[in-house]
Amino acid sequence: MDTRPIGVFDSGLGGLTAVRELQRLLPGEDIIYFGDTGRVPYGSRSRETIIKYGRQDVAFLRTFDLKAIVIACGTVSTTALDLLAAETPIPVWGVVEPAVRAAADATKNRKIGLIGTQATIRSGAYERMLAGLDPEAEVLSGACPLFVPLVENGRFQPGDLVVETVAAEYLAPFRATGVDTLILGCTHYPLLTDIIGRYMGPGVTLINTGATCARQVADILTRRDALAKPGKAGVSRYYVSDSTEGFAQLAGIFLGRDVGDHVEQVDIWRY
Repeated sequence: MDTRPIGVFDSGLGGLTAVRELQRLLPGEDIIYFGDTGRVPYGSRSRETIIKYGRQDVAFLRTFDLKAIVIACGTVSTTALDLLAAETPIPVWGVVEPAVRAAADATKNRKIGLIGTQATIRSGAYERMLAGLDPEAEVLSGACPLFVPLVENGRFQPGDLVVETVAAEYLAPFRATGVDTLILGCTHYPLLTDIIGRYMGPGVTLINTGATCARQVADILTRRDALAKPGKAGVSRYYVSDSTEGFAQLAGIFLGRDVGDHVEQVDIWRY
């Protein structure tokens, strides 16, 4: 048994896709979430800047006594996971491996699509891992740099002409190629599931990186007997590097619960 919280971080709202699934699977766990809303997006930054930001995010979370840290950010997971894990004395998990395994299991025609930030696509991390699992799989990848700012500004609802137009432009090559599985390689993208799913069609399986990562974390903690006491009600606290009001409103919509006064602003540059 381990009553310490789980730490989760992302560049903004996207990591809430992992938090939502963790809350569903592990309702007794306390969660500390940090969204770096003041510096979002990470995906257009240099590798050096992404590593710097990731280190600061981990340093802030390490001010709490945590049992593990989840990098619920595709950009940091593909760019700096190994480095951050080596520097941190508690387990650090990212979103790439569980998503890749889910995609490899889901595909039937072995044509897999991958969408992500510019940094994620540039890293080649998903492609390398997929090649290791199935060298014959065909992977089509593409960056979708406008998705994150659209989501961060609440533009993720079906019927929004702007985001639907952007999605159609980004996704057209994937539909034309006939992929039957599409990895949403940024944890912001699952907020666009309805729009992406409608465009790609019912024959395409969408892989939610935040949710698959959360399921892996739940499985590992269960096997290690590292969960909180049975019957305990978990508490989630949220920290951001910019306005708490905008985050709280959108977070409440997505999580399906009022985050209320559990959101605080921090100066991430101190870490």
